[in-house]
Amino acid sequence: MQVSSQAPCRVDLAGGTLDIWPLYLFHDRPVTVNFAVDRYTYCDVRTRQDSAIVLRSSDLKKEERFASFGELYAARKYKLPLLALLVRFFAPGGGIEVESGSEAPAGAGISGSSALMISVASALNTLTRRGYDLEKLREVVQNIEAQVIRVPTGSQDYYPAMYGGVAALELSPAGIRRTALPVSAAEMNSRFVLAYTGAPRNSGINNWEVMKAHIDRDRAVHRNFDRIACIANCMREALERGDWHEVGRLLREEWNHRRRNSPGITTPLIDRLVSATRRAGSLGAKACGAGGGGCVVFLVEPDARRAVEQQIEANGAEVLKAAVAESGVRVR
Repeated sequence: MQVSSQAPCRVDLAGGTLDIWPLYLFHDRPVTVNFAVDRYTYCDVRTRQDSAIVLRSSDLKKEERFASFGELYAARKYKLPLLALLVRFFAPGGGIEVESGSEAPAGAGISGSSALMISVASALNTLTRRGYDLEKLREVVQNIEAQVIRVPTGSQDYYPAMYGGVAALELSPAGIRRTALPVSAAEMNSRFVLAYTGAPRNSGINNWEVMKAHIDRDRAVHRNFDRIACIANCMREALERGDWHEVGRLLREEWNHRRRNSPGITTPLIDRLVSATRRAGSLGAKACGAGGGGCVVFLVEPDARRAVEQQIEANGAEVLKAAVAESGVRVR
């Protein structure tokens, strides 16, 4: 038996980090705004005639084998921990091969690992007939990802992989509520440019440092997140009414507040790109995810798109071909 799946990555526009529990409980009307992009993660799961467990990552070019599920379960370390821990959770009844891949560059900040986990979990969920719905799968993979990276994880990265499209995630004591935003994919595609600046310069997670400061009651960080929550709500409203100049202004403002929370989120190259593309017609820009490298998203007027792309390339970054992914995970 073979099960294959794919799920898209995402670009975050506003409200990131607030989706990490319990930060959103301390702010008024917190919301995160993001959209799925057609940079996909993949998974193929095949049953075997023997009891062996074989894990492969095509993009990382790594493989590990275990003679049985018991051997995998007893192992202390894994070359491919995301795959190994998901297989441990779903506990297939016999031997299987799991092969995964991702179109997201290394450290891109477009939630490649979270989207990959949705792909792998969806395939294993089908193979093992566990019957979990998407919301339960999100809970499972979020918990397992926290086991891998050893720090709390946010929730926003999984939803574009689950459902696709442009959306707002409302965060409250009652839980998470996703609302699709009435934004034309064609319109969005004509107005955003995605650039890759290279892998982050360190392996630390900026979000964790910010979260610790927040929990330690750093007043400046708390005020910045109050403002970021307000910006995210305003951006949602601007997107709903198609006010792209306001979306651009809010993107610039969100980036300024995020830099105050964590100066390490930016790099000299990112600063140079933001400045150069602004002169070329960019309405706003911000690093994706935790920053420190990775991808930067630019909002542009359609007729300025090529000039912005030329500035990105002239300053040493790579323009990534990307469009809105209107559908989420698919399993066959």
